[in-house]
Amino acid sequence: MIKEIRDKYLREFKEETYSDFLAYYDNLYNRKVEFRIAESPVFIPKKLKDLLVEAGNEILSQSLTPEYLLKSEQAIPHGLKVPNENKHPHFIAIDFAICKDDNGNYLPQLIELQGFASLFFWQDLLPRTYAKYFQIPEGFSHFFDGWNTEKHRALMRKVILGNHKPENVILLEIEPEKQKTWIDFWETKTYTGVEPVCISKVIKEGKKLFYDLNGVKTPIYRIYNRIIFDELLQRKDLIKDFNLTDDVDVEWAGHPNWFFRISKYTMPFIKSRFASECYFLSDVDTSKLSLADFVLKPLFSFAGSGVLIDVTSSDVENIPKEKRNEFLIQRKVNYVPCMETPDGAAKVEVRLLYIWDDAETKPQLVLNLTRLSKGAMIGVSHNKNKTWVGGSSSLMEI
Repeated sequence: MIKEIRDKYLREFKEETYSDFLAYYDNLYNRKVEFRIAESPVFIPKKLKDLLVEAGNEILSQSLTPEYLLKSEQAIPHGLKVPNENKHPHFIAIDFAICKDDNGNYLPQLIELQGFASLFFWQDLLPRTYAKYFQIPEGFSHFFDGWNTEKHRALMRKVILGNHKPENVILLEIEPEKQKTWIDFWETKTYTGVEPVCISKVIKEGKKLFYDLNGVKTPIYRIYNRIIFDELLQRKDLIKDFNLTDDVDVEWAGHPNWFFRISKYTMPFIKSRFASECYFLSDVDTSKLSLADFVLKPLFSFAGSGVLIDVTSSDVENIPKEKRNEFLIQRKVNYVPCMETPDGAAKVEVRLLYIWDDAETKPQLVLNLTRLSKGAMIGVSHNKNKTWVGGSSSLMEI
């Protein structure tokens, strides 16, 4: 987005260097990374960085009011409420599309938000590796003001471990070794000592939880939760002794209820220049809307699953009336292709990553995750056989 820097990066870019860059990750844990890593970071000018910070603050201010939080109790689907909820989410992610306003100025627009952990350790590793293999100018950082790798790792250790030893805390996932994002779990283990554990491997005895650590039955006192409920519901075969909804003596780093309470469910309550109009499908007369200008989203889906970007009246009619409160209809957000590449400009989506330590009164904006796309949507299925797309990082002008 900063023309001189982008032009210089493109002039100096070499495919051989990019191959070496990718090989670094494959060699780090002797295993290939399966998701696509983009050829470049995004260089964000300070004016846009400031707008992203402002947008995040505005969205959070409306998402954390007592009035909304009371309503958000209804966001948790029947039968999925987990006991022992924390007073606030420990992790929040807010996704913004980079768009332009009517005057041609960059303007972040809300896509989604989630009270759930993201790739916090990977998103520190990635930009540091860009800097190792490519020429990155001075005066840019993937961190927001005052944060750096050392402080970030220390805060993550504090929030994930609480007051416990690493062996008594687990990173809970569904077959973590099979997840495409496994490298973030392994980085988490490297810097916290916390073992990634499949839910099927958790042993429950009364209200106590245990897992096998190197042949020793070890008590679990705290869980860093990385399970997506949607996926768990599709993998009920993995629920053995322990289910997320069980009432057990355990602390949570990222309580599962916040996955629902701060989520797409929040979006109809947000009124901001950084958010397009959005409604529960049950609350709007779609005959009065130009459906071509809207997208239809199921409330509880992950990674873009079930999203319709070309909505028709029959799509709406096919949803039973009693189920329409489980869908959103949102005015389309028009990503602007704003990052030049050798084969056309890419669209940019920036995820702001917040950590909320129990000692703090509000979440802290620490770093970002960025995704590049040349397809109709950001996801992998819309970017097959394309280059200069995929996972990336925004380097913000300091």
